[in-house]
Amino acid sequence: MPIVAFDRRELMLILSVYGRKVGLGEWRDYAMDFLRERAVFSIYARVSERPLFIVEKSPKLRNRQGQYSVTNQQGRILKRGHDLSQVLRVLDPQLAVVG
Repeated sequence: MPIVAFDRRELMLILSVYGRKVGLGEWRDYAMDFLRERAVFSIYARVSERPLFIVEKSPKLRNRQGQYSVTNQQGRILKRGHDLSQVLRVLDPQLAVVG
């Protein structure tokens, strides 16, 4: 069974926000998991703690509320949608992501 992964464009969008936040000292580490139903990019402030944010791609939700979502440490969905660059703005509102 195929796994879900982020494509190159999606990864570039995520890593541009991630790199900016690392440069500001807000984030420190990340992990990526590619599963059958979803791809997950977890963002950490320090090693070995729960992720601060999770960026998720779930293609099964593409025709409903959108395949992209950002979840906070408490498990609350902060933003969901069809356009990854717009969903990522919840992580860095002043950043104008071009995609």
